[in-house]
Amino acid sequence: DEQIASLVGPAPSIKLDDQFYSMLAEEKRKQKSRAVAFAWPDWNILLPRLAFASVLLIAGFGAGYLLERPAEEAQVKGLTQEIRNLKEMVMLSLLEKESTTDRLRAVSLTSNMDQVSQKVTQALIQTLNDDENVNVRLAALEALKAFVRDNHVRAELVRSISKQDSPMVQLELAALMVAIQEKKSVKALQKILENERTPKEVKTKIKESIRVLI
Repeated sequence: DEQIASLVGPAPSIKLDDQFYSMLAEEKRKQKSRAVAFAWPDWNILLPRLAFASVLLIAGFGAGYLLERPAEEAQVKGLTQEIRNLKEMVMLSLLEKESTTDRLRAVSLTSNMDQVSQKVTQALIQTLNDDENVNVRLAALEALKAFVRDNHVRAELVRSISKQDSPMVQLELAALMVAIQEKKSVKALQKILENERTPKEVKTKIKESIRVLI
């Protein structure tokens, strides 16, 4: 019995227990740290990759849009031109009507046109010079104001001064010449002053216009 008792080792000391539990706590701490590291990826590495992928995706959509856009723009331009041509055709047709109302409507169509052909401006000039109705001529003059940047239109407006016998149209033309500072119109305006049939009130306003232009 004494021999058996001598074979049994000494009882574990308190210090050994402390070391065991310390090692166990340290191992649990390491396991927890690994779990946290797995749950939260390294954004310093992940963010650049996500950004690059986003750029590639956006570039893909952008390239597709740019490839389709020229075709769509060409289609829109084609439709716009067709509508413009149709309006011009209607306008020119109405100008040939005997009805004053139709001719006034024809002139008014140009107010909705952002661009017109030379055929339209020439038709307006002819209407200004030759139409038998003063209101139609005044409407044509009003429509032509939108195109005074065109040198051809400006020159034709100057020529039109000598072709007018209506004091109202003469005064409107004189006012327009002052507004656009067209000094080439002075000679034509002076001829109105020299005409004995020109009313006194008209001469007074024409003189003022010439004074501003000189």
